[in-house]
Amino acid sequence: MHNVTYVPKRLLEFRNVTAIAGVGYTPFTKDSGVSTLTLACRAVLAALEDAGLTADEVDGLATHRVGDSAPPTLVGPALGLSDLAWHLDQFGGGSVSHAVVGQAALAVAAGLAETVVCYRAINARSEFRMGGTGRGVPVSPEVQYQAPYGYVAPPQQFAMYARAHMLRYGTRAEHFGRLAVTQRANAVKNPRALMRTPITLDDYLSSRWIAEPFRLLDCCLETDGACAVVVTTAERARSLRRQPVLISGAAWGGGTSHLSGAGADPTVTAAAALAPRLYAQAGLGPGEVDVAELYDCFTYSVIVQLEDYGFCAKGEGGPYVESGATALDGPLPVNTHGGFLSEGYVHGLNHVAEAVSQLRGDAGDRQVPGAEVALSTSQPGYILPATSALILRRA
Repeated sequence: MHNVTYVPKRLLEFRNVTAIAGVGYTPFTKDSGVSTLTLACRAVLAALEDAGLTADEVDGLATHRVGDSAPPTLVGPALGLSDLAWHLDQFGGGSVSHAVVGQAALAVAAGLAETVVCYRAINARSEFRMGGTGRGVPVSPEVQYQAPYGYVAPPQQFAMYARAHMLRYGTRAEHFGRLAVTQRANAVKNPRALMRTPITLDDYLSSRWIAEPFRLLDCCLETDGACAVVVTTAERARSLRRQPVLISGAAWGGGTSHLSGAGADPTVTAAAALAPRLYAQAGLGPGEVDVAELYDCFTYSVIVQLEDYGFCAKGEGGPYVESGATALDGPLPVNTHGGFLSEGYVHGLNHVAEAVSQLRGDAGDRQVPGAEVALSTSQPGYILPATSALILRRA
């Protein structure tokens, strides 16, 4: 693991200066019946309502996309905003989902804007399926070398990394399955979740193959929906409707592509290099994290992040899950809403919103008692050599 923990002093001054003051969702469905622009506006307005704000108080908008969302330059006018002080339209998939929130926090801390709403709107089931046809610019240039062999869909790509982990460390299908079963149990307690029927390990093992070693229940849900979070100063957030959640750390970066980089270890992700910087920014370590919302495009991505964010040793992610450690009553509850596997896939941002709910203490039946610190992460750096993450703290 990369052990550089130096963080510029100026960056440390941003710790706990900004906060998330509201969260909003549209329903998660298989067919929204509306455009991504409509979804984005609905989620932004829901987040503002949650915070006790109105659209005319917004002076910043931020999103990320891979060609299938509504940019701030369209969402702003649709909301009646004629002069945004700051906006961000970040190209990139789930790898940059948390960087968007971090950059919004920096803009607020620097005084470039006072109220920034970060959103993601996506019709990933009915309109623009991940890895499907009709895409424009590929996320990674290596795609041109994979496409002639039919090796283009995310399950195929992640399956290779999962297999490498299995061969090197003895990770088993039952480890993946236990994670899927645990997250479904969380989704049963979540009214928003698309999948709320409990599953067993036998259900997992009997689900059909997608790309070995991945079965159907290893894969996240293709979802139509949107999610938004309101970022403002911590001082202002304290005067608003909901309990603020402080942004203690926000880090993003990247490294060598596993697809073409020389010597890249497929069982170690970019999160391993980012984690020390993130913890140093926040002034804490993995042992102080009460709840973790880890990017679960596939079951394997959670297992490798448990290792790379320091919750267990390299190669021990599978047994860690099997022990029950990531269950709601375990020492590190993970993906308390059911995650992308069972709640829905909104390309990263619904993890941030769930972390906020846990720290506000309003997560209902899935609430982790006494949660004060949450880690929320993006895609850990496979395919696109970038990743990002947040550490949030109850105010």
